[in-house]
Amino acid sequence: MRIAVIGGGIAGVTAAHALKVARPDVQVDLYEGSSQLGGKLLLGSVAGVSVDVGAESILNVRPEGVDLARAAGLGALVVHPEPVSAAIWTRGALRPMPPTVMGIPSDLDRLETSGIVSDWPAFSRSLCVSGAMATQTHRDPSAVGDVSVADFVRSRLGADAGQEIVDRLIEPLLGGVYAGHADELSLQSAAPQIAALGDDLIASAAQQVTTQLPSGRGRAPVFAGLAGGVGQLPTAVAEASGATIHLNSTVRELERTESGWRLVVGPTVAAEHVEVDAVIVATPGPATARLIATAAPTAAYGIGGIDYASMAIITLALPTDGFAQPLVGSGFLVPPVDGKAVKAATFSTNKWGWLADAAGPDLTLLRCSIGRAGEATLLHRDDPELIAAALGDLREAVGATGEPVDAHVQRWGGALPQYNVGHRDRVDAVTADVATVPGLELCGAAYAGVGIPAVIANAQGAAVRLLERLGTIGI
Repeated sequence: MRIAVIGGGIAGVTAAHALKVARPDVQVDLYEGSSQLGGKLLLGSVAGVSVDVGAESILNVRPEGVDLARAAGLGALVVHPEPVSAAIWTRGALRPMPPTVMGIPSDLDRLETSGIVSDWPAFSRSLCVSGAMATQTHRDPSAVGDVSVADFVRSRLGADAGQEIVDRLIEPLLGGVYAGHADELSLQSAAPQIAALGDDLIASAAQQVTTQLPSGRGRAPVFAGLAGGVGQLPTAVAEASGATIHLNSTVRELERTESGWRLVVGPTVAAEHVEVDAVIVATPGPATARLIATAAPTAAYGIGGIDYASMAIITLALPTDGFAQPLVGSGFLVPPVDGKAVKAATFSTNKWGWLADAAGPDLTLLRCSIGRAGEATLLHRDDPELIAAALGDLREAVGATGEPVDAHVQRWGGALPQYNVGHRDRVDAVTADVATVPGLELCGAAYAGVGIPAVIANAQGAAVRLLERLGTIGI
């Protein structure tokens, strides 16, 4: 039996790995249109140091990412961030991030002390008027109809207080994950943690946080990484899978045949026709919609309706003595209402011990994220302008006075799917249509989570379903 996987990002290599683990006798061919594997997991070099210029961390409280790294032989490289805190750059200052559940504050005293809320008496009155201080129970996220994150929060915390929380806490957090906007992102798909808090968001968030074990008493770190960079993961997974990897091999067409599928691979003048029994499509939404348009038109229509946001990562190497004062913490998020170019900055050599060791004491590495959904104007600037914009914000936020030793700009055009209101229904319709097409499965970040563990789980599920549908393994 021969199965093709189209797309060599983390979803594609995971699907190939899962297929071979379940059925080592199956021939698996993975086709990637570019010259390297990895997709949004990518390594670059800044000042001679290897760094992640795509995703830099793995959610550790879900097991799939770290487990796959260990299965691929990278277990010895698994590390965790240093125990340093993050900040919000708002109202002209870096302000300590209070404890929250996806932006819903769990400690109002610490929120007041932080200065993130400008008019605390008015904010408190708004909360009381809305009834948000009453004790409520947790609720099943599925019991709440799908609305935007912002609409849900405002309906529970009141228009004024709710908007303050959306603007100053939720927006920067959602911007970091989705590069999206709280008024458009789906509560059910993008922020189920908030839906699960019930009607009284503040009280439920406080209860949730206080019942968690404090760090150091059995609670696992929230995030993990790999010494040397998360960008090592896709190649290691591909090598561990034993699949046949075809780089620089764009699949231009996908056709159903009487016995399986035909792939048209490569340029028109030298197209190769490949016959396989089944296929997993692990490409971004637009490419997937084009490939399956004939075989699964309803699914193609649904996938084609998913919006994507573009962004850029600017990594800077600065002299460690080139700051007005030493950097403290792991970095900061920026609310869009503050009108800055960057939406987040990570003090990479503060956050990752392995990176501090690699850079040495005289060099500080930082990375800045730029770009939100619907805001492409800034990203149209050339690399030097983006570097200057990031550096300008760093000079204002943390007193960066030195000139960069080196800089790297990585653009991610159309990289982040937007889980807007109605996303779950859209994905359900896609899934139902694909289930009627023999020998076809889909996976990737567009469906059930954009984080590395979620994408890995989605790809593993696609591989298992495909083999089950082919009748080769039991449930």
